[in-house]
Amino acid sequence: MKVRDYIRDLAASGRYSFGSGDARAALGVSAAAAKLALQRLIHEGEIASPGRGFYVIVPPEYRTLSCLPADQFIPALMQRAGAPYYAGLLTAAQYYGAAHHRPQEFQVMLDKARRPIHCGQVRVAFFVRKRLREVPLQSFNTLRGTIQVSTPEATAFDLVGYERQVGGLDQVATVVAELAEQIDPEKLAGAAQTTPLPWAQRLGYLLEQAGAAEKAVALKRHVNNSARKTVALVPGARAKDAPRNAEWRLRVNADIEAET
Repeated sequence: MKVRDYIRDLAASGRYSFGSGDARAALGVSAAAAKLALQRLIHEGEIASPGRGFYVIVPPEYRTLSCLPADQFIPALMQRAGAPYYAGLLTAAQYYGAAHHRPQEFQVMLDKARRPIHCGQVRVAFFVRKRLREVPLQSFNTLRGTIQVSTPEATAFDLVGYERQVGGLDQVATVVAELAEQIDPEKLAGAAQTTPLPWAQRLGYLLEQAGAAEKAVALKRHVNNSARKTVALVPGARAKDAPRNAEWRLRVNADIEAET
């Protein structure tokens, strides 16, 4: 079998990703010969390699990207790696219509560190999330299958917890305000069990500032029952003389301005 026939047959069967070992077995050639044949197809733009030993077929409609969109290969890549994952942060918010601005990178949460992916015009950033397997998820359909995404409630917590990585607390406040409509108050309190308590204190405050205090009622009970320390709204910034918010046990050490 020729390598182009192998690629064509895969696409015809609905498969758009494969491993180097799969190709070598199908072609009946040595590892070096299979690698050379695949490199020729990469050079011609017919396939791409977003991971070591992992290849994707690039249909004509995605040739300008020189790769498949991330949501169409991340599930297969993570399955191949045996790595639990979910699409999170601004990427997850986008699934709920709350990203405000389209993220420049596809953001994925893992339980171990992994190098970012640069595949043509596609960028994937990975972030380590403790207790990842406990985070509530929702499945979304893609053109190549399904992808796991954090729920609106879990997404809101992650945005607060990773505020520096997503552009700062003003950006977080903007997205949380847009996400609030889809947040279930009881599910929010449930998702808080998988996060550090300061994330809950900051998120509750941001929801109230966004005019969505009713979404934070159950979360406030959780904070009142559990919080023993007053923390800074913006971690790492001076908070000693900042005004105190007693309900959320926060030092409000910044004026947060959500975009409208």
